[in-house]
Amino acid sequence: MSTSGPPRPDAFRAWRPEAPVDVRRTLAVLAKGAYDPAHHVAPDGAVWRASRMPEGPVTYRVSSVAHEIHVAAWGPGAEALTTEAPILLGADDDWTGFEPRVPLVARAHQRHPGLRFPCQRRVLEVLVPAIVEQRVPSVDAFASWRRLLRTHGEAAPGPTPRPMSVPLSAEQWRMLPSWAWHRAGVDPGRSRTVVRVAERAAALERLVGRSYAEITTALRSLPGVGIWTAAEVTLRLGDPDAVSVGDYNLAKDVGTAFDGTPVDDARMLEILEPWRGHRGRVVRLLYADGALRRPRRGPRITRMDHRTR
Repeated sequence: MSTSGPPRPDAFRAWRPEAPVDVRRTLAVLAKGAYDPAHHVAPDGAVWRASRMPEGPVTYRVSSVAHEIHVAAWGPGAEALTTEAPILLGADDDWTGFEPRVPLVARAHQRHPGLRFPCQRRVLEVLVPAIVEQRVPSVDAFASWRRLLRTHGEAAPGPTPRPMSVPLSAEQWRMLPSWAWHRAGVDPGRSRTVVRVAERAAALERLVGRSYAEITTALRSLPGVGIWTAAEVTLRLGDPDAVSVGDYNLAKDVGTAFDGTPVDDARMLEILEPWRGHRGRVVRLLYADGALRRPRRGPRITRMDHRTR
């Protein structure tokens, strides 16, 4: 990158939100680990992301300047990205009906007023990494995602602060050979599911704008997509009530925070029921506040390197 500064973006937007927006924390839910090739937080606090719009690849930089949020974008998808930037950053995140109710949640809400639910409007882009995360520790899933994008994704356009990659298109996911999945550490079950959903990409993208209940039903009708995966997707489409039932740690974390001991999914849902409509919001607020960080003394998930099998 030139020492004289980055080149002018292909599109730019300055947006003044009506409520606080914590850019880094709001967009963090879209990242897949600290070294996601499609996500980077710069030392100045700006968030860089690579994405794939219907018009083509895009790299965008989001930063807070005074009371505005500035979005600069490069690539064929730049204009479309800046047009939808407020939605992406939670402009439509509706807090109606949310009440903290208990000191634990009230404290988290007070400390993180700018934590919004982003709306990433490209379903396949959030569904594929969720499938890659199925049934394996996050550290392994993030490594697989990183290998897939770095090896098979195209370089992100624009003056990225480090090498970044654009998530693959539906056609690219469909055409990946079995050896590519194997080398990335993704077993045949998950890779077959990715290929199947990529074949339905056009129908999946038409889900945007429907109710979250309809989206969940449609996603769960796909072989290999269950309740956990559907929730991971709708959460990133802006659903503040999404709860990832079936997650290895979530119920234990919620139980420890509220009951003082790990619980199962059924009890977790009982705990969160008073916040129905905002159950996912409560979870995100408490994670942001560090309230769901319990000591990890239980048995660990058995890690399996699928590249050796």
